[in-house]
Amino acid sequence: MKSSKQTDEEIRLLGDSSRQYTVALGGGEYNSLVNRAGRSASIGALGGTQSLGTFSFIQPPQVKGLPKSYSVSADGTPSYLTPTQMGRQELYKEVPFQAVFGLQRNVRSISQAFALTAAEMEVHDSADLTEEERSARMSRASMFILDELEFDANVVTIPLVFAIIVAATCQFLVGYNTGVMNAPEKVVFPGHSTLAWSLAVAGFAVGGPLGAVFGGKMADQRGRRGALLIDTWTFLVGGLMQTFALDMFTIIAARFIIGFASGFSSVLVPIYLGELAPPSLRGMLGTITQFALVVGILVADLFAFPFAEEGKWRFLFAVTPVVAIAQLLMSPLLLESPRWLLGRDPKSLKARYIIKSLRGLRYDHEVETEVGHFMMGGAAQQQDQKSQLGVLKEMWSQRKTRILLISSLVLQMGQQFSGINAVFYYSTSFFEGVIDNPMVGTTIVGAVNVLATYAVLFLMDRCGRRTLILWSAAGMFFSSCVIVATLLGYFEKLVALVAVNTYVIFFEFGLGPIPWLIVAEMFSGKYVAVAMATSSQLNWGCNFVVGLVFPYMNKYLGPFSFGPFAAVLLGIFVFAATLLPETQGSTPEQLAREMSRTLSQSVVYNPNVESSSQIDQEWRKAMEQLQQEEDAERKAGTYDYGFQPIEQNTGVEAGGGAPAV
Repeated sequence: MKSSKQTDEEIRLLGDSSRQYTVALGGGEYNSLVNRAGRSASIGALGGTQSLGTFSFIQPPQVKGLPKSYSVSADGTPSYLTPTQMGRQELYKEVPFQAVFGLQRNVRSISQAFALTAAEMEVHDSADLTEEERSARMSRASMFILDELEFDANVVTIPLVFAIIVAATCQFLVGYNTGVMNAPEKVVFPGHSTLAWSLAVAGFAVGGPLGAVFGGKMADQRGRRGALLIDTWTFLVGGLMQTFALDMFTIIAARFIIGFASGFSSVLVPIYLGELAPPSLRGMLGTITQFALVVGILVADLFAFPFAEEGKWRFLFAVTPVVAIAQLLMSPLLLESPRWLLGRDPKSLKARYIIKSLRGLRYDHEVETEVGHFMMGGAAQQQDQKSQLGVLKEMWSQRKTRILLISSLVLQMGQQFSGINAVFYYSTSFFEGVIDNPMVGTTIVGAVNVLATYAVLFLMDRCGRRTLILWSAAGMFFSSCVIVATLLGYFEKLVALVAVNTYVIFFEFGLGPIPWLIVAEMFSGKYVAVAMATSSQLNWGCNFVVGLVFPYMNKYLGPFSFGPFAAVLLGIFVFAATLLPETQGSTPEQLAREMSRTLSQSVVYNPNVESSSQIDQEWRKAMEQLQQEEDAERKAGTYDYGFQPIEQNTGVEAGGGAPAV
């Protein structure tokens, strides 16, 4: 009897009409490395998407700077794009030029939608085919297209690797400086006031929103690479000031500068990586930068053990300038954003050289096609309004975007006023009297934060965004209540440590990533940049309030210090349950219907009838040969059912008797 895995594989290959969409476009076995390797060999033998039809433009796109060869051949006839090239164009148009944590699902949905659309076009005019043949051809076409579209995710060149390292290191410094002030409060200039330390901690968040505004402007004026170097120099200056500070005033000023650099980085890094990487990699790079941030917090907690002592605390602060110097040493290897270069000069040879290096391309016509993708994507995401305020007014004037804008801003405020940064800023002082060594509790929280960031990747692919927010707010609310009850003496003090960790886990499951993700997923591409910038500025502003106020909450509210956070979380839960729309996005089938409508207005699909006939014959031969090989393996007893059978010894023991099992 066949295993379910083998049956699913044959159904997907043969194209059973009742399951072609769920299996060919979204089956769980699709990501199996073994199946991918087998399919790649088959696709190469059968011609891949080269065996399918082509797309040509009805009219040349009215996009300034678009290479002429992208839509018109040398003889004046319309040029064509293969299905894979057309699919990449759609990804460039639909996926924002930002590296955002959790964006992978959106990218997959768009890829699946295009594969379904193109596969339907492939069989649209094939009236002579039987239903089984139509189903098989659609299944095969969608498989070809998806495999080639996902190939981008496997092409990571050396220049892109260096860009990822340097940019992710900026986010590491953001995380490190978020947590670095947690432990050394009592050893840095002993005798300082609560206000002085609160200003030092909150100064980080004062500089953040200013850096977020300045970072966007510098990225446009000086280029993404130039702005990244300015950001690194800012980290270096702030880090040196903090390391060699003479008094608390210098510490406060240094924290402001480092906060400025951190806000700068929070805007710049997602843009820089999003414009270097192909659309299929932007979600993964967003995940890498998020991990760099939470790892930075954990490293700050670990370094506190040897250095959060009187006479050694300067080593704790010295990490920032040392890392910044390492970034500057790697800066000659950084490339400028090709999108920024093409925006200034569509004929830029430098942009074409960079694209060739980043994508590992060999031929000029491949480079020009990629340039066309950049230009088409940039035009689709171009905003007519020049000022941020003007774009916000336009978004507010439309009911659909107004609801999304309100939701994103409310969630940004909820993220910070939930009190999460009170944990990362002050957990060491909070754990005093709760456990013997408060730094151990802080480090456990940092480690749990890293693990929860990894775990949420699986949840985000399976749960709706609104559902995650509800669970997150509810879990954090009950954790806050347990913390308060424990501090009041109703539970053992160790329960407070467990409650703080569950609080952090539930944060990472919803209120941590979702407020940023809904901006990238739900806003039209032309609104994403402004929505991200506005969200970042508001987030940093709320961060400042929490950093400044929590020491006084802890001092005057005592065991009820988490009470205000619990009230905010209850409000977020009510908001999500009653007003927040589900922001997970459209299904591939819904996207395919919309994509089919828009493509029909701009392009024509030209089926490759001769090749399709030949490929059908080759496909049938391949399937017949596969069936014969499987039959032969079953007769020989060597067929792989997906598990190893129990070996039996059929011989008879020397003394006679039954065979040994």
